[in-house]
Amino acid sequence: MAGKSASAEQSKHSESFTGVKAYLLLYNSVQVVGWAYVLFLTVNHFISGKNLNTLWDVVKTTLLLFQNAALLEVLNVALGFVRSNLGLTFVQVMSRVVVVCGVLWATPTAPLSYGLPLLLIAWSITEVIRYSFYALNLIGTVPYFLIWCRYTFFYALYPIGVSGELLCLFAAQSFISQSKQWTIEFPNCLNFTFSYHYFLLGIMATYPFLFPKLYLYMIDQRKKIIVNPKEKKHS
Repeated sequence: MAGKSASAEQSKHSESFTGVKAYLLLYNSVQVVGWAYVLFLTVNHFISGKNLNTLWDVVKTTLLLFQNAALLEVLNVALGFVRSNLGLTFVQVMSRVVVVCGVLWATPTAPLSYGLPLLLIAWSITEVIRYSFYALNLIGTVPYFLIWCRYTFFYALYPIGVSGELLCLFAAQSFISQSKQWTIEFPNCLNFTFSYHYFLLGIMATYPFLFPKLYLYMIDQRKKIIVNPKEKKHS
């Protein structure tokens, strides 16, 4: 009986693992396609001779869909499907959701910023590489070229992406401060006040502290993962 019970439990665990793995493979693969499409829309927009003013209308639906889908990553970590720091994952995902939904989608001024094409290019290339890495890692076939791209392209893409985010956040300030959008002022029945304008300024103020830490972390990871051929030969 004990043998049967243990065998059944092991079988159930194996099926569960296979199901989770299939789900993660599907999720990451869909994200690769989605972000590749965002990149295509962005590049094609400018190649076609169109200007910045209409870029947001072109990418809006796709960007909202695939960036908000990243909220599943917080759930994946919380459920133990993926080994990662829950707090860090939450902050990274929500910071982008705020930029997309709380700034670009919510204001007419942010989409006109030069920060929009910067973050679109940086985010889409980064995510195509990242999700491709995750998907192929699940089936154990990650080529060295992809590993190299993941731990090298960030040198340029991270600063470009952060610059784009900050430019969009800054561009939204004039509209939000004048319109009082999503701001709660006294008097009110809740006896509570909230300034969305200062909330976004607070988010901007965190960038000089959080970005260097993340950037240095990636540099440290690169040193561990991308081995110099000379060092590899001597080891």
